[in-house]
Amino acid sequence: MIYIWNAFIILATFSAMELVAWSLHKYVMHGFLWYLHKDHHIPHNKTFEKNDFFAFIFFIPSWLLMMFGIMDGCDFRLYMGIGVTLYGICYFMIHDGLIHKRINVLSNTKNKYLLALRNGHQAHHQYDAKANYKKENDICYGMLWVPMKFFRELNQKKRTS
Repeated sequence: MIYIWNAFIILATFSAMELVAWSLHKYVMHGFLWYLHKDHHIPHNKTFEKNDFFAFIFFIPSWLLMMFGIMDGCDFRLYMGIGVTLYGICYFMIHDGLIHKRINVLSNTKNKYLLALRNGHQAHHQYDAKANYKKENDICYGMLWVPMKFFRELNQKKRTS
């Protein structure tokens, strides 16, 4: 039974991270830490962005949860830390691989969900290179939750082609 409980904690934490990521992206990264996130919205040829610093910021709670969870006999915090870490791995593969193609992962997918996810994030960046860019016009702040609009667009595009 304990294994089921631990798996539930991992899955619940992973799921909750989408809400955390959405909120942090909209209110922190597009808010008071915009100076770190801004270069992610400016087209460039650099290997690294200031925005990559967020990976280190988000690593800290995961590490602390796992460390304190292990120190207290592998309690629930260990499994919460695993859930946060798994979300971070998925974020890296999807955001940097599938969406921005900074790494060669998932880039040739035909999966409707992943394609809708990519289109949603591209909608987030649709105004980036425009002279009148305003961060307030951005949409789709999450990573794994895809508004139905992008599934409908995929289906419509498939029917017309």
